[in-house]
Amino acid sequence: METETATRWLTDDEQCTWRTHLEVNKLLMHQLEKDLQPFGLTNNDYEILVNLSESADQRMRMSDLAAATLQSKSRLSHQITRMENAGLVRRENCESDRRGLYAVLTDEGLATMQKVAPHHVASVRKHFIDLLTPEALADLRESLTPVAEHLRGRRG
Repeated sequence: METETATRWLTDDEQCTWRTHLEVNKLLMHQLEKDLQPFGLTNNDYEILVNLSESADQRMRMSDLAAATLQSKSRLSHQITRMENAGLVRRENCESDRRGLYAVLTDEGLATMQKVAPHHVASVRKHFIDLLTPEALADLRESLTPVAEHLRGRRG
């Protein structure tokens, strides 16, 4: 028979920190999404445009893009279809792997990225970066790095 271990309930401070993190994450993502709406983009659209714009030849294999954006291949495929219809990306066959596809940033997608990026950065500054001191940002980065590394390791 297995021995049951007692649940380590969160302390009041831990609970408060956890809930503050959840609230900030939800509110910040909601605000950033709201600030992208005038451009006809969602946070997911913007994340895809960023990944493609920063990739070699502004293209990524669909499977790599799905992994980079933490989306299922099916969900990404629907997202790319919407973005194709808007002229932001296109799909191309992978010559080295007949089953593989690339998502490729179009000229219109790049122009959209160049137009939207300054507004997005201003939104990130207004609603996050500029509300914290440089020391607080460094502390936050240092605090969150082990969590990010742990979770990245679990994705494998």
